[in-house]
Amino acid sequence: MDPQPLRILISGGGTGGHIHPALAIAEAIERRHADAVIEFVGARGRMEMERIPKAGYTITGLPITGIDRKLSARNFAFPFRLLRSLMLASGVIRRFQPDAVVGVGGFASGPLLWEASRRRIPTLIQEQNGFPGITNRLLAKRVDRVCAGFPGLDRWFPADRIVETGNPLRHSIVERLGEKENAPKGVTAAREHFGLAPDKPLLLVLGGSLGAASMNAAVRALASSGPLAKKGFQVLWQCGGRYEDEQRAWAEEHGDRLLVIRGFIDRMDLAYDAASIIASRAGAMSIAELALVGKPTLLVPSPHVAEDHQTRNARSVVDRGGAVLLTDQRVERDLGKEVRALLNDAGRCSDMSAALRATARPEAADTVADHILKLCRS
Repeated sequence: MDPQPLRILISGGGTGGHIHPALAIAEAIERRHADAVIEFVGARGRMEMERIPKAGYTITGLPITGIDRKLSARNFAFPFRLLRSLMLASGVIRRFQPDAVVGVGGFASGPLLWEASRRRIPTLIQEQNGFPGITNRLLAKRVDRVCAGFPGLDRWFPADRIVETGNPLRHSIVERLGEKENAPKGVTAAREHFGLAPDKPLLLVLGGSLGAASMNAAVRALASSGPLAKKGFQVLWQCGGRYEDEQRAWAEEHGDRLLVIRGFIDRMDLAYDAASIIASRAGAMSIAELALVGKPTLLVPSPHVAEDHQTRNARSVVDRGGAVLLTDQRVERDLGKEVRALLNDAGRCSDMSAALRATARPEAADTVADHILKLCRS
C-alpha cells in the first residue's frame, strides 16, 4: 500500500513579509514531496486572502483581528472574533488532518497553532524578525520548533527549540540573485535598462512597495543641494506607488538627468545588478535579499513598525560589519554624506560586502522544510 501524501497547514500573513516566506516554505516542501498536500489559513480581509490563491493554493480565512492600542469598538468584539476563529481553526484541522502545522506570524497563526498544539499535532514557527511579533511570543512555549531568521531569539523562545535557519526566499529569487556574477557587462546592461548612465556609480534607494516618506524626502534633499553629476553618482529611486505622481511632479521642476524615478520596480534583479550602493528599509525579507546581493548597504529602519523590530533586524547585520545603520531621523540630512563616504573608501565597501554576504542563507527555505519533515516523521 502506497504511503499517504504529506499534509501540511501553513498559517499567517497580513504583510508580504509573512506571505513570501510562507510560499517559499510551501515550494521547498513540494520540491521534496511533489505529492504533498498544502493548504493555508489566513485572516479575512488581509492580503493573503488574495495572494495565496494567485500562487495556486487553497486558503481558509479566519475572522481574527489584532487589538488596537487605544480604546475602540473593535477591541470589544475581539473576544468573540477569537472564539469564532478558534472554532473555525479546529474545524479546519478536523477536516484536513495535517501531519504538521506551520505558523509564519500574523493574526491567523494564533488560533491555528493553538488548536494544533492542543491536539499534539507537530507545530513549527518561522520567525522572520529579530524581535518576535506578539502572536509568536504568545505561542512560544507551545510549539515544537522555532526556525529563526536572526540570532538572539532565546530571550523569547525556549533555547532547545530554536534553530537559526535564516529567512526563506522563494526559489526563483534565490536563483536570480544568488548566482549573479555582476560582471561589468551585466552592470552596464542593467543600468541601460533603467535609462541610467553606464559609467557612473549608482545609489539605489528602496523605500518598499508603498514607499517611505522620510527616504523620499532624503532623495529630494540630495537632488536639491546641487547636480548629482558634481556629487559623482546617480540615483535610481523607488519612491512607492502612492507617492509616484507627487515625486514625478517634483522631479519635473527640479529635473536631473541622473535621477530616475520608479513607483515600483518589477525587475529588482536588474536594479540590484545596477547598484553600487543600496539604501533600504530593514524589513526581514529585504535584508535576506540584500545579503544575497552583497552590495554596500545603508539600512534605514522604519520607526512605524511594531516594537521597532526593523532596528533590531538592522542591528543584527550592522553588528557583524555587513551594513551601515542610518536612522530615519538622520536619513534626510545624512544620506548624501554616507553615500560619498562609502564611494571614497573602496576597502570599507569590500569588507562590508563580504560581511553582508556571510549572513546570506540561500538554503533557508530548504532548511525550514527539512525541520518540518523531521517533525512529521517524529
